Amino acid sequence: MELLLTAAFTPRANLFVRAALVALAATAVIFPSMLWLWQVSDYGRNMRAPIAQPAPFSHEHHVSGLGLDCRYCHNSVETAATAGMPTTYVCMTCHSQIWTDAEILAPVRQSLANDKPLEWRRVTDLPDYVYFDHSVHIAKGVGCASCHGDVARMPLTWKARTLTMQFCLDCHRNPGPNLRPKEAVFDTGWRRGSDAPAPQALLAQYQLGGRDLAECSICHR
Repeated sequence: MELLLTAAFTPRANLFVRAALVALAATAVIFPSMLWLWQVSDYGRNMRAPIAQPAPFSHEHHVSGLGLDCRYCHNSVETAATAGMPTTYVCMTCHSQIWTDAEILAPVRQSLANDKPLEWRRVTDLPDYVYFDHSVHIAKGVGCASCHGDVARMPLTWKARTLTMQFCLDCHRNPGPNLRPKEAVFDTGWRRGSDAPAPQALLAQYQLGGRDLAECSICHR
């Protein structure tokens, strides 16, 4: 009795297997690449995306419009590692007199009534393993806009710089172009013009250049 054997797979199955193997290999390469690209993209870093706050605060209105100095709200920026955030009492210095019933400021009034600080969400974020001292940068002539962007033109605050390691190293290796005269550090309208001191002159003025600012221990302690 003659037995008839039938193949379990047709020749077309070879094509399907090869296509599946190619797709699997492509996924193994493309997926990690896409994940890495997302992490370094502006979207992944929350660039230029306003972050919701307990009360919307416009630097454009308060700084450009009213002329408030950065130090009025960030009062420890010259003396401490952190710039400091304004207390509710600072906000109410003005808003106990103006916009006293504005719905938009209800969280501020509630904060005062309950004696509970507003929990502002961080916009310019750095990893916990990175050390950054505001007072040192201010003392050495680095303007606020170098790291925070043109905050005075922001209706709502967003992250304007990548703040990657490369961003910091680019400045530390060549700080001169980012330095300002001392009187212009907090001047949001300052622009480097022909009358501005040369970068080399500012490096000498702030006594920069005696230490390798790209040393790991400067930022990682």
